[in-house]
Amino acid sequence: MVAALAVVRPSAASAAAPTTTGATLRDRIVAVVDGDPILDSDIDRALVLSGVARAAGESEREQRRAVLDRLVEERLRIHEVERYGFEQVPVELIGKQVEAIRARFPSEEAFRRRLQELGMQIEGLEQLVAQQLQVLVYVDELLGARVFVGLEEIEAYYQRTLVPQLQAGGKPVTPLDDVREQIREVLRQQRLNEELVRWTTELRRRADVEDSFDRPQRELPPKVGEKP
Repeated sequence: MVAALAVVRPSAASAAAPTTTGATLRDRIVAVVDGDPILDSDIDRALVLSGVARAAGESEREQRRAVLDRLVEERLRIHEVERYGFEQVPVELIGKQVEAIRARFPSEEAFRRRLQELGMQIEGLEQLVAQQLQVLVYVDELLGARVFVGLEEIEAYYQRTLVPQLQAGGKPVTPLDDVREQIREVLRQQRLNEELVRWTTELRRRADVEDSFDRPQRELPPKVGEKP
């Protein structure tokens, strides 16, 4: 299972920091999940690090709205895993995921520069990846225990889905015995995703989520000593 990348959690105190020359809005809180803020800059980081392009016909605002929804869901899952006290993810797995992100950039310099532009250090990215991998392990080990794929389901998928796909593509039909385990894994991942959706929906139902993405932004107050 592949998780969409989200963001590390910057300090809420830096969400709206004025400059020395005037009051300039540099960031804002767009959602709060059980007291844990998600910032507008978190959406920026998620867009860059996930490498997901905007869908055809999707506006920038719609894209950012969709990313925020995913961040809220991810934050809910991370909170639950933290409450459960799940074991740390092996360092080598974290390193592999970080390398996969690094590979999206043309050079190490471009990668580091982009992290700096996003207000991140490599340590923060590693922390983020570790959290995401913890969720994946939790889902696979605990929710995966609810998933069972029977032989009848495998045979049905073979006859109704795989064979027609191969025939439509002009490819030879592979014997069922040769693809049985691959089909089992495909069906298992489908069921696991369904369990993930149910689990996340239940977490959202129990959580305190304040979403301010669509609220109009208020003007910043004038500097001290200035008249409005």
